[in-house]
Amino acid sequence: MLNSEQTEIDLPPTHSESESVFSDCGGGGGRAGSVEDASGIGLCGQSRIAEPGEAMKKDLQHLSREERRRRRRATAKYRTAHATRERIRVEAFNMAFAELRKLLPTLPPDKKLSKIEILRLAICYISYLNHVLDV
Repeated sequence: MLNSEQTEIDLPPTHSESESVFSDCGGGGGRAGSVEDASGIGLCGQSRIAEPGEAMKKDLQHLSREERRRRRRATAKYRTAHATRERIRVEAFNMAFAELRKLLPTLPPDKKLSKIEILRLAICYISYLNHVLDV
């Protein structure tokens, strides 16, 4: 409360000078762990970042190798690359089954077979061919 002799200028500030400096950069008045904790450099962020990933690299240095691997794999870029590689692998796998299927005699010839059925039929057919060659 103000008495008649006190003015607003005499009142203590509601936040420290360092917080007011950071508030210009989007940091915030009185929050614990503001810009200083978020960037890891203690300055506004505009004044000194040589490389965009520099703060993240420093943050990752104290982590174990396994934890760094987990964090890298959690990125969207890594997930999309992994999904693309997996899609290519599955397509190659399915094409190999289709080629094997074409080599196997079945009735009817266009009958849809599962992968396990293709493998079992291939085993039987190879055994049959071995038997024919032995006779």
